[in-house]
Amino acid sequence: MGSLGAPELLILLVVALLIFGGYKKLPDASRSLGRSLRIFRGEMKGMKDDGATPARPQLPTPVAPPVATASDDVAARLEEEARIAEAHAAELRARARQAASGTVDGLR
Repeated sequence: MGSLGAPELLILLVVALLIFGGYKKLPDASRSLGRSLRIFRGEMKGMKDDGATPARPQLPTPVAPPVATASDDVAARLEEEARIAEAHAAELRARARQAASGTVDGLR
């Protein structure tokens, strides 16, 4: 005797539902099955998209240091460059925290 395949099992399931009074619930059951399949396909597509390499976000370019003036105060210029570098580092740390939590660019 041969084994039952998927089409035969599906036919047996439908016949069993009709015999045991499930014919009134058949539209709801098929609707529920359709929703489940749609959710499953969406999740599979999401998993496939997660494996793809996301586009790397553009990092902002740091502000250029101020142009030297006639007085050319080296200490003030270095302090300004340090302030800019600290602001840039703080922004990069914030992005790293977002990436670690999975919220970069609203992906999750």
